[in-house]
Amino acid sequence: MYAALWITLGSALGGMGRYLVSGLVARRFGETFPLGTLTVNVVGSFVIGFAATFGGPGAHALGGHEFDVLAVRQFVMTGICGGFTTFSSFSLQTLNLLRDGEGWAAAWNVLLSAGLCFISTAAGLFAGLALSPP
Repeated sequence: MYAALWITLGSALGGMGRYLVSGLVARRFGETFPLGTLTVNVVGSFVIGFAATFGGPGAHALGGHEFDVLAVRQFVMTGICGGFTTFSSFSLQTLNLLRDGEGWAAAWNVLLSAGLCFISTAAGLFAGLALSPP
């Protein structure tokens, strides 16, 4: 039950973050290309890669307080990243681009989303490993 509450809180925070970041990017750069969705997916990919490796297994002390790495990972990876990233929005926006005759924009959205999210997840993984205590 304890984990479910933290995941629920993380999902709410992630969803609000997605709304804010995606909206900010769309207002700044326009909505012709789904750059807001691409941005949250790339950032979320980095965060999930980082969270998957940072801290190693078990519990650690941080600032004099013990924390359970696995519980933090559930909060971040399942909760925050689950609420923040938007693969369903990506799919709908890509199909809408195709429906509107924007085949090249749809193809670029697929290529950029897959490529940049893969690279961002790898960067997060490496950053988590590099910054983890020995």
